[in-house]
Amino acid sequence: MPSPPPPAVTVRPPTSAASRPGALRAGLLLASAGAIAFSGKAILAKLIYEWPIDAVTLIFYRMLFALPLFAVMAWWAGRGKASLTPSQARIVLVLGFTGYYAASMLDFMGLEDITASLERLILYLNPSFVLLIGAVAFGRRVGWRHAAAIALSYAGVLVVFAQEIGVQGAHAVLGASLVLGSALSYAVYLLMSGKLVGELGSLRLAGWAGVVASLFCIAQFALIKPWQAAWVPMPVVWLSLLNATVCTVAPILMVMMAIERIGPALTAQTGMLGPLSTIALSVWLLHEPFTPWLLLGTALVLAGIYALTRARF
Repeated sequence: MPSPPPPAVTVRPPTSAASRPGALRAGLLLASAGAIAFSGKAILAKLIYEWPIDAVTLIFYRMLFALPLFAVMAWWAGRGKASLTPSQARIVLVLGFTGYYAASMLDFMGLEDITASLERLILYLNPSFVLLIGAVAFGRRVGWRHAAAIALSYAGVLVVFAQEIGVQGAHAVLGASLVLGSALSYAVYLLMSGKLVGELGSLRLAGWAGVVASLFCIAQFALIKPWQAAWVPMPVVWLSLLNATVCTVAPILMVMMAIERIGPALTAQTGMLGPLSTIALSVWLLHEPFTPWLLLGTALVLAGIYALTRARF
């Protein structure tokens, strides 16, 4: 699944829990660790692609290892609570498909053609997609502050995208389009999940949606790949295990724990470490170029998303 981006919300005063120094420090550490761990997903995918592995096989192994962890998460969060109703189960099925399966599949397909840095910046536009889809589908008002913040962040992505086209050519257009589709799919998930989050809780919903997505990914592999395709080099297996645990399930738990301690607004703003850590890791581990254009584009995206999270609705 794509890394959860900062929601486009108005910053609120810290809660009483967040006002305690211990809770504040713990919350900030958890939010920072979650953002950095999420950013490692693209780095691991790029390392896996150094072998002759495609996106279908990559996501199969990632979700195969994540499936039992998502199942435990759903069970733990649902202890002592009523079972899902048929209506809730149907919504979970749709959310698992759009938010976790489709979004992840498009994301990993896009990563075959673009750098990890550009992928992270595109996904970080997600709050603007949520806002724009909400405006079109539900008639929600978009003020001039929102429009200016969105324009600023989009300009940042275009700066990096223009540089990448010069290197990758048409492949960059395809890859960026796929990642853009991933971000849009996840935005639909966020818009549709609002009511169910209140009924089930975010952790239980994430667990069930992850279970559904895992089953879709495993079924996809079984339907379109020969069984021999499951035999992959051992480094791919270990990298996939890291991707499933350290960069998928663990960050979800850390972000949820951070929200409990410091609230969603401060957690979202701390999550801005994500693009910066992706760039640092991509330069260090993948030897991707670090250019002034990448620095400028990243600064514009972060400034735009920060302004969007502070704008009042």
